[in-house]
Amino acid sequence: MTQSTQDAAAPRQSHDGLVVQQFGSQASAYVSSIVHAQGADLQQMVEIAARTPDARAIDLGCGGGHVAYGVAPVVASVVAYDLSAGMLEAVAAETAKRGFRNLTIRQGAAEKLPFADGEFDVVLSRYSAHHWQNVRQGIREARRVVKSGGTAVISDVIAPEVPVSDTFLQTFEMLRDPSHVRNYSVAEWTEIAARAGFAVVGVTRRRLPLNFDAWVGRMRTPQVQVAAIRALQAAMSEPVRQHFAIEPDGSFTIDQAVFELVAV
Repeated sequence: MTQSTQDAAAPRQSHDGLVVQQFGSQASAYVSSIVHAQGADLQQMVEIAARTPDARAIDLGCGGGHVAYGVAPVVASVVAYDLSAGMLEAVAAETAKRGFRNLTIRQGAAEKLPFADGEFDVVLSRYSAHHWQNVRQGIREARRVVKSGGTAVISDVIAPEVPVSDTFLQTFEMLRDPSHVRNYSVAEWTEIAARAGFAVVGVTRRRLPLNFDAWVGRMRTPQVQVAAIRALQAAMSEPVRQHFAIEPDGSFTIDQAVFELVAV
């Protein structure tokens, strides 16, 4: 049997398995990542969570745990929830260092939450939904576990409204990280939220600068794929290049938004 035949016959892992593979070994990089540990969107999420006294909160797709760390001082309890056991181990260690007693961890997928209906007052998710295999199901689950009148806050990279810019974004996101599914536009998010039973009460858009070397370094992106991303950047039309503010070293700027939702 030739090598190519062997590769073709080898079993392929699930999407969830790919997410775990991509992020489990990079847990410490995400705990220490400045992009993830800071940001106006993170502060906004904390401020929204603080509006509900004695809130029971959950951080869906917690990654390095920064949302959970941020809200722990202003809520009664917070669950850091993630698919990756490696990420959760890193979050547990950081939680112990910071001395939070109201922060617990739980493992699982966003599309199937092991919690009761209406168990939480606040659902939070930051830079996670673009990895979910079924974002609509994930948001339906978020609606199920938050009480009526409760709050959900989603922060994520958003797709440009111009199709060619959207295509470039999805392509270099996938080249960097094959567990990427899709960045959604504001219009798509509004429709997804409404169908799940949320009212969109606020959308805050921002621009997020990314250092290229740090961006690919966090995922240990193979050099051949790094080169492909740089080739795509070189091939962009001028309007697309301007949208992403491509710099000589490959660093660029993307669109990000915070969606404040109320369960109806």
